[in-house]
Amino acid sequence: MGGVKLKQRSSNFELYRILCMMVIVAHHFVVNSGLTSDIGPLTTNPTSTNSIFLWLFGMWGKTGINCFLLITGYFMCKSQITIRKFIKLMLWIYLYRIVIYVAFLVSGYETLSAVRMVKLLMPVWGFNANFTSCFIGFWLTIPFWNILIHNMTRKQHLLLITLLVGMYSFLGSIPKFDITFNYVTWFGVIYLIASYIRIYPSPYFENKLLWSMITIASIILSILSVFAFLYIGKGYYFFVSDSNKIFALVVAVSSFICIKNIHIPYNGIINAIGGSTFGVLLIHANSDAMRTWLWKDVLNCVGHYNLTLLQLIGFSIGGVLTIFFSCILIDRIRIKLLEEPFFKWYDKKPRFSKLQSCLS
Repeated sequence: MGGVKLKQRSSNFELYRILCMMVIVAHHFVVNSGLTSDIGPLTTNPTSTNSIFLWLFGMWGKTGINCFLLITGYFMCKSQITIRKFIKLMLWIYLYRIVIYVAFLVSGYETLSAVRMVKLLMPVWGFNANFTSCFIGFWLTIPFWNILIHNMTRKQHLLLITLLVGMYSFLGSIPKFDITFNYVTWFGVIYLIASYIRIYPSPYFENKLLWSMITIASIILSILSVFAFLYIGKGYYFFVSDSNKIFALVVAVSSFICIKNIHIPYNGIINAIGGSTFGVLLIHANSDAMRTWLWKDVLNCVGHYNLTLLQLIGFSIGGVLTIFFSCILIDRIRIKLLEEPFFKWYDKKPRFSKLQSCLS
């Protein structure tokens, strides 16, 4: 995810990718486990010490999505879609989709039905809240976004960002102001922002102190917004509840610029882990069956709610790290046993490069 080969990736962006996926896993720990259901402890007892910790622990998931798309946009605006990249992406997705489905079918968590098989085999199933489907749809539009951004002036580029962020984010963050939100479209907005940062360097983008202060301030304001809505008694995550919300956007953009300005020498371990973070998402957020098995049966997040605060903090962090690194290990095994051998064979076939030439 990001469109560049592992050896080309800067370790600062890969470390950023790792941290972002960890906060996405933490978000799922809270929102997919039953903790926030109508009868979940965070809903029935929202202002207890344990609840406040969990609200804050799981509040950064949609921000993390923005961070991932910023990395994709930053690199792909000066790259191109290839058949090889598309095959790699689809094999990655389908392998986990099919293997995990079969495993849960055997264990009784999944059922065999015509509808379920169609959903399994279709590359996408709806462009709504499913990240993988929306990412595939958006990924295929990248060549057209690149035509747009490379044929606009800098002023036009900035005005388009201003217009779209104003509609989707500023107006979209006003309570009771309704907008129809679609991730494929929103990913395009993020792509415009990332490509502007890449294509039009500015001294403002290089100011480490400025962007560090903006990042810290926006994180503090995000946290305060959760406390404010806890006091009101509803909509606790409002300003970070989706990727278009104002604080989810500002935290992502400011932290992205911060990490861009931090030089981290190439580190093979960081880059290898970073290269498998999309695999973490494909595994742990694979399906409703996975969510039930992982968060409700294996970790039993709801059942651990009444631990002491220190125990709950340790359990939550430990659970997220265990899931993250288990998925990384699985994906590294996939790369070594399947992906690398397949593409060694693929790269030796001249007809594939000829096909790419015909489509370019």
